[in-house]
Amino acid sequence: MSNKGLIIEERSRDIGDFLVGRLIPFRKKRMVGPFIFIDHIGPTTVKKGHYMDVDQHPHIGLSTLTYMLEGQLQHKDSTGTNQRISPGSVNWMVAGKGVAHTERTPKNLRGTSEFIVHGYQIWVALPKEQEDTEPKFYHFEANSLPRWNDNGTEFCLIAGKGYSKTSPVPVHSQLFMVEIKTKQRYELQIKGELQGEIGICIVKGAIEACNDVIKEGNMLVSKTEDTCSVVLQPETHLLLFGGQPFKEERYIYWNFVSSSIEKIEMAKLRWQNKEFPKVNNDNTYIAMPK
Repeated sequence: MSNKGLIIEERSRDIGDFLVGRLIPFRKKRMVGPFIFIDHIGPTTVKKGHYMDVDQHPHIGLSTLTYMLEGQLQHKDSTGTNQRISPGSVNWMVAGKGVAHTERTPKNLRGTSEFIVHGYQIWVALPKEQEDTEPKFYHFEANSLPRWNDNGTEFCLIAGKGYSKTSPVPVHSQLFMVEIKTKQRYELQIKGELQGEIGICIVKGAIEACNDVIKEGNMLVSKTEDTCSVVLQPETHLLLFGGQPFKEERYIYWNFVSSSIEKIEMAKLRWQNKEFPKVNNDNTYIAMPK
């Protein structure tokens, strides 16, 4: 991606029965456009008695985007939302001034045969003037997202604007997230189609860029105007994401994101004192790490 590019290798870690790969933040690249955090969940085979159960935890100053490739999750939050997410659909939670939520394997899948869970948990920082907005939740089915085909290569605009299309997901800044799947070799056009910083997350397969071959488990970061020719190999699956970066620095501590250190400190005290709004009929509580 020119001499300004950066290749980030996915760093794996275990959370209970699940393997999660962290892409950003990275020591040399804290954000890509307004995207501040990306976790790659799985792919993990869920067996009887081993389920995903992320107890009640808080967020401020960001929107969460959940996108599943395989399997299902049940989302509940303190706005009263109780929403299942399936492959291809989008959960978009605006944390704003403060929200708590849980994510679990749906009840009807517990005790059944094995199944695979594979997806992405993404945090998008809110603009400074909207960090204290009221929490909201939105869900979009797969068939409501813009989809198109170019010479056998499938595209889906998950969020934001790109390729002269707009996703229905109500984003708060100039950003994009695009899913691409190839069957044959394909030369990807980025310049003029997307704006700002760009991350190319290789879910499956490999790409050829700037006389190098980058395989799955890696992410490339550059500016869209600096992007060299990118060729996708057959049977490759990508996520493109990014956009215009904010002028102000963003701070991140645990699940809190803000342009203000003071707001993060206040959120820490609120969670410790159990002053955040709660998920209905859920008394679980994840203690803040020291």
